[in-house]
Amino acid sequence: MSKINLKNIIRKDGINNLLESIMDLNNSGGWIEDEKGNCLLGYIDYQKQYQSLPVKLDDDIIGIIYGKVNIDVATSLLQLLCNKEIEKKRLGSEVLHSYQELNLIFNFSEKLAQTIDPNAIAQITLEEANRVIQSHHGVVVLWDEVNRKLETTAVVGDLFFEQNKVNQELPLLLNLVMSGQSEIITDTNPLIEAGILKPEIKAVIYSALKVKHRIMGALILASEKQTEYTAADLKLLTTLALQSSAAIESALLYEKNIKEAKEKEEAMRRLYEVTGKFVPYEFIDSLGHKLITDIKLGDQVEKLVTVLFSDIRNYTTLSESMTPEENFQFICSFNEKMGPIIRKNKGFINQYLGDAIMAIFPSNAKDALSAAVEMQLSLKELNDSRSIQNLPQIYIGIGMHTGPLIMGITGDKDRLDATTISDTVNTAARIESLTKYYKASIILSDASLHQIEDTDQFHLRHLGLVQLKGKQKPIRIHECFSGNHNKELQSKINTLEVFNAGMINYINKSFEDAKKAFGEVTRINPEDATADFFHSKVEEIMLKGTSDNWVGIMEMNEK
Repeated sequence: MSKINLKNIIRKDGINNLLESIMDLNNSGGWIEDEKGNCLLGYIDYQKQYQSLPVKLDDDIIGIIYGKVNIDVATSLLQLLCNKEIEKKRLGSEVLHSYQELNLIFNFSEKLAQTIDPNAIAQITLEEANRVIQSHHGVVVLWDEVNRKLETTAVVGDLFFEQNKVNQELPLLLNLVMSGQSEIITDTNPLIEAGILKPEIKAVIYSALKVKHRIMGALILASEKQTEYTAADLKLLTTLALQSSAAIESALLYEKNIKEAKEKEEAMRRLYEVTGKFVPYEFIDSLGHKLITDIKLGDQVEKLVTVLFSDIRNYTTLSESMTPEENFQFICSFNEKMGPIIRKNKGFINQYLGDAIMAIFPSNAKDALSAAVEMQLSLKELNDSRSIQNLPQIYIGIGMHTGPLIMGITGDKDRLDATTISDTVNTAARIESLTKYYKASIILSDASLHQIEDTDQFHLRHLGLVQLKGKQKPIRIHECFSGNHNKELQSKINTLEVFNAGMINYINKSFEDAKKAFGEVTRINPEDATADFFHSKVEEIMLKGTSDNWVGIMEMNEK
């Protein structure tokens, strides 16, 4: 990079006048000189006492300012102008270097594109590397996986290593060539002593040829002089190596690709044959397969999952006002809106059950709860659109439960189906049915809640214990109201502490206090149907009484 010329900066339009004005050279005197003592502005007068400040660039003094007035201001200005000038030069140099490098890569890529012969590609790469990086010899070696040895595919200059020694000292060479690294070797003695390199070789620079994470071989240059290869040389060699690796890989895989194309064609034919044995794609990965053609009758796996059920409230009433076609279109549009939300949150649809959806979340219950909240929020957007069309509002209940589940392929040789077998599914379905009973939009079991570490991001209320029909043990359930609309959400947040106090009093059989608490919640938020449900339940208990062993378990006599 050329040195900054202070004289040129001072003589730029307006700069000398500005400096003269700042320093008041005509009345106060003073001058600016360069590092050699040449006066660039003003008049030198060493007989008088003047202040002086240096102008520096990278710790080197490139000039000195003498004066009595504002020389610190003038120095700062000149310093700033110098810094900007050097920055411009540096930027120009970087742009030029980048352009040259891009031009080199572009031309190199064009050359590679003209052939599909791996040996020709290797030779082009080697010749280009030898042209731009100082070296006497060069070689491209590729790893032959079948024969487990290194093969020389291209050479420039003389072969600088003993061919017969290469595969005899394979462990040493593999440690270098197949390490996947790019490196400069200035001490070649170990390789010379091993009989691999010829004695005249003083420096080596090499870069791995690799595609993705697979090492194909290496691009190696050698010099008979003690060449000081630079990081820029290594970067350029690595760039060429990476460019050529993809081309060599494509050439090597040319015949393999033709074979694979035929195999894919055969796979498609087989895929058509199993169309009648359709299995949902999401099951394929769960069963450890990549292709649908790999599945077979009896495949199964047990996993800890969260099962989510959603159901449209009062669908029978809604459907009565629609034709069969309108019903079908309604369900399709609803599922089209909800399905992507489930997949977005790492779940998959196990079944579309008319107006209901059964989804499985293999990773964490948090995914299921996030999906449930987003489904409720999305439903609000759908209802806003329906309001404009004077259509009735849609409401859904969502229930979820976490537990073990068998996913597998059942059926017969001509008809396969994905199925789930687990009490977890039944429990999740019955929890969804509780949303109608408790007047809540989302209910999850304690098992699901315990799998969620950061519950603070959800708005939750404990709903106590429930004894599901046909179940031996009661389960603890919770309402999530994060999917409620803004006004109702804020009201439930504001009354959460009172509601929780009501639940504690309810479970502890302090029914009078529970009634007051739930009454207070409904007074503040008349739309809180869940609080109203508990308020009515407490009144009923106070009227009828409870058994001595009552612990607040709600018994469900219906599924």
